[in-house]
Amino acid sequence: MILKDILYKVAIEVVKGSTETAINKIEFDSRKIQQDDVFVAIRGTVSNGHDFVEKAINQGATVIVCDTMPEIIVTGITYIQVKDTNAALAFLASNYYGNPSQNLKLVGITGTNGKTTIASLLYQLFKKAGYKVGLLSTVKILVDDIEYKATHTTPDSLTINHYLAEMSAAGVEFCFMEVSSHGVHQKRTEGLQFAGGVFTNLSHDHLDYHATFAEYRDVKKSFFDHLPKTAFALTNIDDKNGSLMLQNTAARKLTYALKSYADYKAQILENQLSGLLLKINENEVWVRLIGTFNAYNLLAIYGTAVELGLDKLEVLRLLSELESVSGRFQFIVSDQKITAIVDYAHTPDALENVLKTINDIRSNNEELITVVGCGGDRDKTKRPIMAHIATSMSNKVIITSDNPRTEDPIDIIADMEKGVEPQNHKKTLSIVDRKQAIKTACQLARPNDIILIAGKGHETYQEIQGVRYDFDDMKIVKELLEQLNK
Repeated sequence: MILKDILYKVAIEVVKGSTETAINKIEFDSRKIQQDDVFVAIRGTVSNGHDFVEKAINQGATVIVCDTMPEIIVTGITYIQVKDTNAALAFLASNYYGNPSQNLKLVGITGTNGKTTIASLLYQLFKKAGYKVGLLSTVKILVDDIEYKATHTTPDSLTINHYLAEMSAAGVEFCFMEVSSHGVHQKRTEGLQFAGGVFTNLSHDHLDYHATFAEYRDVKKSFFDHLPKTAFALTNIDDKNGSLMLQNTAARKLTYALKSYADYKAQILENQLSGLLLKINENEVWVRLIGTFNAYNLLAIYGTAVELGLDKLEVLRLLSELESVSGRFQFIVSDQKITAIVDYAHTPDALENVLKTINDIRSNNEELITVVGCGGDRDKTKRPIMAHIATSMSNKVIITSDNPRTEDPIDIIADMEKGVEPQNHKKTLSIVDRKQAIKTACQLARPNDIILIAGKGHETYQEIQGVRYDFDDMKIVKELLEQLNK
């Protein structure tokens, strides 16, 4: 491949050297550079790729893409100065892989909560409808039936286009992709052709990365601002930021809601632990998922499927067959009739939604015991809020570790405890060891009680001081409840 062939749409400011040079592949990690590679110098949160230009050249890079020219220019090397190396990487990657997003219908789902559920269930629904489907999610990457491990909510541009190219080669017709605020801010979705975008909701999250809530909101909005007029933009109009997402988009504007007038409207007729009875527009459907938040998710799925051309009645039939996503309101009932629910709720809004769902369903003759923690090296401002919500909406609460990462879990727990009001101190315990916290919840539970284990959901590890240890909330609570039965 020739360098000039992958420069389409890259905002070039200066070129030093030849664009006729043959290239091998593109890399932004200098450690992976091989002979004739293109090295893109990215300014990251931890390191600056511009500091590794010399190393990349020594390892065989013949093209350097940068936003500032190095002081020393090496003969025989092509230097391309661009305004933004993140955006340049996205366009280079798309061109290198033959613009694979143009060969399928790509739908991006963004918002604070619900992205994984909507993307994963859309994959499930379209598979049941007989299509070849792709998925780019927090939980996993799927190229039709082939599964790959996911490392980020929105992967880097090279990874996205690599898997989209795999999907294109496999004959995939539809791909559903989680779009995070980090991914949009770092231009990972530039150069992709979207057939549609879905907005779920917006609440307190990622303020460790985004300076303000307004910045976080505006980054989400910019995803819709860039959608083409051939795409659709489907937004939750019940969310106060829903209409904002549509303000400047060229895409076809569509709405969904439970409370407001909308293109896609639903009403909850029944809400039980076994499922939901919904009225979507004029038709009733029974689904296996539960809770108001899932009613919103299912409505977004219904609207997306219809906009992508599926028959409305067929979509309703398929909705009734969908099964919950791993770690999203996943529950078991023990022989002692203790219900244990594992959920990924790691934001105040998500935790409140899950607790409200449980409280709406239960009879109050049973106790709700919540096990919750907060991640280390992340937004500290939500810690007391999470504890306040948990203790206000549960009968008993055990505050514990989540993924402490490089922080001392005792400090994280202390931050959370600040949100516990005096009247709730008696029903609150703090246990640093997460397994011991879950074990204590199981020991406190009586028949018919409900245990909620929040925060980690599908994750099968706990990250402590840079090391990931095996840890699966669902597996652990199952084993502990079985031991109590003996």
